[in-house]
Amino acid sequence: MGSKKRGRSMETGLKTETKQNIKPERKTENKISFPGNGAGMSIQEKLAILTDSAKFDVACTSSGVDRKGNGKDMGNCVAAGICHSFAGDGRCISLLKILMTNECVFDCKYCQNRCSNDIPRATFTPEEICTLTMEFYRRNYIEGLFLSSGIIGNPTLTMELLWRTIYLLRNKYHFNGYVHVKAIPGADPELIRRTGFLADRMSVNLELPTADGLKALAPNKHRKTILTPMRQIQNGIEENRNDIVVYKNAPRFVSGGQSTQMIIGATPETDYQILGVAEGLYQKFGLKRVFYSAFVNVTGDKSLPALPGGPPLLREHRLYQADWLLRFYGFQAEEILDEKRPFFNVLLDPKEDWAVRHLEYFPVEINRAPMEKLLRVPGIGVNSAKRIVAARRGANLTFGDLKKIGVVLKRALFFITCNGRMMYPVKLDEDYIARNLTETQERIRLGSDGMTYRQMSLFDVSGFAE
Repeated sequence: MGSKKRGRSMETGLKTETKQNIKPERKTENKISFPGNGAGMSIQEKLAILTDSAKFDVACTSSGVDRKGNGKDMGNCVAAGICHSFAGDGRCISLLKILMTNECVFDCKYCQNRCSNDIPRATFTPEEICTLTMEFYRRNYIEGLFLSSGIIGNPTLTMELLWRTIYLLRNKYHFNGYVHVKAIPGADPELIRRTGFLADRMSVNLELPTADGLKALAPNKHRKTILTPMRQIQNGIEENRNDIVVYKNAPRFVSGGQSTQMIIGATPETDYQILGVAEGLYQKFGLKRVFYSAFVNVTGDKSLPALPGGPPLLREHRLYQADWLLRFYGFQAEEILDEKRPFFNVLLDPKEDWAVRHLEYFPVEINRAPMEKLLRVPGIGVNSAKRIVAARRGANLTFGDLKKIGVVLKRALFFITCNGRMMYPVKLDEDYIARNLTETQERIRLGSDGMTYRQMSLFDVSGFAE
């Protein structure tokens, strides 16, 4: 729920707002009896169930939305973001992240909310979600709302409930803060369109990297059904961008862009395949982010892979690092991995691994190299590269200057020169550089498992005769 900036309990003081005569375009609550909503449950009991059910959805991040307060409504989106994430300035930011319901008609083998799973069920009404959001926002617990849902009844009905919730939040409760909502595959496109004009960000979960994996573990879902709303949101964003140019006060459609999520490790795809899928999504659908979620076997289904080492967290981490290279460093998926090397190096991050395999591009002269070459040097990030280009206009840079700029010299020193000289005498050899890039403790830990690089101990006599 984020950091508690005040000592008051979240479970106290929840008030029911006075009803206003709001007449939305569609009415939902009167049409539905909310099956499984837990008769007799308090709003706090529902909250405990539905926040726990939402914890495996990681498709949220800082939005990039910059909508200031309008002086009438409550909240704003200035530097706003998402629960348990970090903004560009390093702040930890929070979001009320819940499901509307953990009821679901689907039986996906990897999902704890699958219809065949015996777990407590609950369903919020739109009014309850609005009340929670407003009361938590007033107490400074949250900065916005992330709303997803299981499939209750059918996709269109579920999407209608989500739309109604956001409609009430914006128009009845006058909430002007950040809202991220899921688009339900298979729902009425008109409902997705209406929701897009109310939400700051929307996302459609790809679930699994390939259609074959989806067919094996989620037989009720289809890849085309998932990609259809993704394409609709993309087209809506592009059309809205043109409308804003012509009409200054045109309403914004999903101003924070769209994202998606893939589960990693539940199906046998390689890292190369997953990275290729992510690259295709960025290029074809204009996504802001692709999120990777290490598979956690929460259902115990026998058809799911065993996890003797636990969730593949290192693999997830490497995918995020490679994803960053795709989006900001000018890399392509086939440069990072290929069919001959379909998995990431466990010892080196993807940028370091690429560099030691392509020593023909190095060393790079700091004072003359163009921006795109600087970005390929391990230890030089986007901001550092920009500072280097700006600073060298005045004078030639030294290694001391690079340290002040923010370059990580312990990684960069193997690949750069300043004024034609390297920081230390360095042999441009793959094994030599890889051995020095790998941290000592990492080498010791992984060397026992047969990895290539391992730190020799002074007391390691296992390889010598007695």
